[in-house]
Amino acid sequence: MMISDVMLDRFVDSLEEGVLFLDRKRFVVMANQAAAQMVGWDRAAMIGQLCQHLFRETACGRACERRGHCVLAPFPGDDSHVRDLLLVRPDGSSVNLRMWAMLLPSAGGNHFHSAIILRDRSHEVELEEYAAERLQFGGIVGHSPVMQKLYNQIVRAAKSDASVLITGESGTGKEMVARALHEHSNRSKGPYVPVHCAALPEHLLESELFGYAKGAFSGALSARIGRFEAADGGTMLLDEIGEIPLATQVKLLRVLQEREIVRLGENHPRPVDVRVIAATHRNLVEMVRRGEFREDLYYRLCVLPMQVPALRERKEDISLIATRLLNNLADKYGRSQMEIARETLAILERHNWPGNVRQLFNALEYALVNSDGREILLGHLPPDIQQAAQSIGAGAGVLSSPMRSYYRPAGPAQHEMARIEQVLAETAGNKAEAARRLGMSRTSLWKRLKGWRAAECRDVDGTRSVL
Repeated sequence: MMISDVMLDRFVDSLEEGVLFLDRKRFVVMANQAAAQMVGWDRAAMIGQLCQHLFRETACGRACERRGHCVLAPFPGDDSHVRDLLLVRPDGSSVNLRMWAMLLPSAGGNHFHSAIILRDRSHEVELEEYAAERLQFGGIVGHSPVMQKLYNQIVRAAKSDASVLITGESGTGKEMVARALHEHSNRSKGPYVPVHCAALPEHLLESELFGYAKGAFSGALSARIGRFEAADGGTMLLDEIGEIPLATQVKLLRVLQEREIVRLGENHPRPVDVRVIAATHRNLVEMVRRGEFREDLYYRLCVLPMQVPALRERKEDISLIATRLLNNLADKYGRSQMEIARETLAILERHNWPGNVRQLFNALEYALVNSDGREILLGHLPPDIQQAAQSIGAGAGVLSSPMRSYYRPAGPAQHEMARIEQVLAETAGNKAEAARRLGMSRTSLWKRLKGWRAAECRDVDGTRSVL
């Protein structure tokens, strides 16, 4: 059965992606409205144009002109070639596009030879650049390379509805990663429902997750919706997923496969639209091997795996995190302008933090409660941290030295410039390499350096202090 041009035109106009149909000589035969908007051409004017003219001054357009064929179109049996490019439209505006092509089978009178598919990535690129140049992302703090990698994973995973499995040691901030995923997704306006699986006894877990009907069990005086129904249209976090019993795992697997739940005491399914994020500090692969966790459920959850690094793997972030936590604690306890002595900060940066950020928070709260002035000294830290400092030879010198230089709570600009200075020193002043390590463009690095030096000059003149 042949599809008429009118029917095909209606179909491609319903797509969010742009579509260009080309003949054998790469002239545009048909284009949908999305493609016209992306490339900034009048739709009628595009017909009969060589494809490369639409992408003039791009690497893809130049390669097409030089080789005489579409560099995206795969040969029979090959995988499609995907290319990302920045296109400057005729009106001077620009758009980030992802492009790929497919060959079309020739059939009775079909004058289409290939199709170019376009996707607008401008929002994705903006979000990736935003994440790459931040000292924090959502409620997560850190600018180390491992955190930049995590931010990028969050940005990419947030665009999908696929299940995410977040792993990492206790206290690393897995719940904060889950919340950041929700807040940057297209479900951000929907509910976010966290469930701590380890906190619920086995006989209550199913009723909490799936709900129950009136009279389903003794005491069920009225029907109640479960967490899955409460999260409909949004995101659910199953924290400590490794603690769910095998019987409940079977029912959870059905929810992920069928996108429906059955309340306790009922026998008819109810559809739910929920994105599931699971988190655990346990080794699920090892649990699968021992028969403690279902293999099929593991693969359903681990579509997009994400590892949250331990604090000892990103010690360069400790000063930034400690400042943020201390400021929050100071507000909580009504202790304004609290400071961390520089020697104390050095101890914090050397500690291994088996309890990760949660342990650092508890240590700072302990220190704040036990301090009388406006500064956190080594003697204010918990005894186990002081003993650990002395055992590595760091404590003796610190305890005997006068506390005259302090680490003052700094703003984001100070932390960022300290990080830039450190990387520039590591790269012997090579700005291109420094920009690469910092996860920013050379232009962004140059602007920051220029603004910082201007601020230094104003400070010397006594005009003002911006940092």
